[in-house]
Amino acid sequence: MKLGVLTNVVGNMPFEEALKYFKSMGIQMVEIGCGGFPGKDHCDPEVLLNDEAKFQEFCDVIKKYDMEVSAFSCHGNPVHPNKELAAAYDKDMRNAVLMAEKYGLHQINCFSGCPGDSETSQYPNWVTCPWPDDFGKILEYQWKVLIDYWKDFVAFAKAHGVNKIALELHPGFCVYNTQTLMKLREAVGPEIGANFDPSHLIWQGMDPVTVIREMGDAIFHVHAKDTRIDKANTAKNGVLDTKSYADEINRSWIFRSVGYGNDALYWKDIISALRMVGYDYAISIEHEDSLMSQNEGLQKAVEMLKSVIVFEPKMTETRWI
Repeated sequence: MKLGVLTNVVGNMPFEEALKYFKSMGIQMVEIGCGGFPGKDHCDPEVLLNDEAKFQEFCDVIKKYDMEVSAFSCHGNPVHPNKELAAAYDKDMRNAVLMAEKYGLHQINCFSGCPGDSETSQYPNWVTCPWPDDFGKILEYQWKVLIDYWKDFVAFAKAHGVNKIALELHPGFCVYNTQTLMKLREAVGPEIGANFDPSHLIWQGMDPVTVIREMGDAIFHVHAKDTRIDKANTAKNGVLDTKSYADEINRSWIFRSVGYGNDALYWKDIISALRMVGYDYAISIEHEDSLMSQNEGLQKAVEMLKSVIVFEPKMTETRWI
């Protein structure tokens, strides 16, 4: 495994300065935002795909700092009921595929998306319960939209050499847990997999190790981000919380840097489970801890992950077996 980072945590830095900063911490891989919510601070495909000199400069600076690219990330909602927004997100995702093809990478990271409740909707509608029966009808509509979209997108990606589309299991989108990820994968194909982010699973009451064992080789990428459950607030209000992420003291849970939501043993169990199912790729830090600075939150995560990630291959000889 290799220690990585989603580079938009320092989107305010020039790309080379960011890579130098990451290198000084011992980070080995970079996940580069190129559209959608992660932005295009360090990679704008519409520029790099059309300017060979700038593309070469982009590649050279990555090589200069001995980094590997784990994925191009373009998280958005390509099935948004607002057709203009949907088209913009879809364009970013297709450009990410073309960027991956040009760079020689076979993977992008994104969200599944979430439609509205009908053709006339203006906003996405995330369904969280089966009753009243209206919700079931919404889900039927949404999953038809979702499967049709992803069949078309996967065909495009495969035609351009991208055969791993890692969806982050994120509440608010149709793929948010084990069952919904596997449902879309079964409907569309093995090119659909997970960008496994424990932080979103923790507050939903899921056990990351159980999810890892269930998904197995459907895990294409891993985000290292933690969540801390506030037991007092959860006891009063449950985990479905719409208060601002900035209202930390009143929320039922908040995102934390790795080690500030759960201890080292918790993360060692996650890493060990990933190794048991054959995952041997990036552990990519996504820093969204609102209680820490840009630098300290990242530094704390790096320190913790260096102590829990298994960097070397397994033993080739096991004499005790």
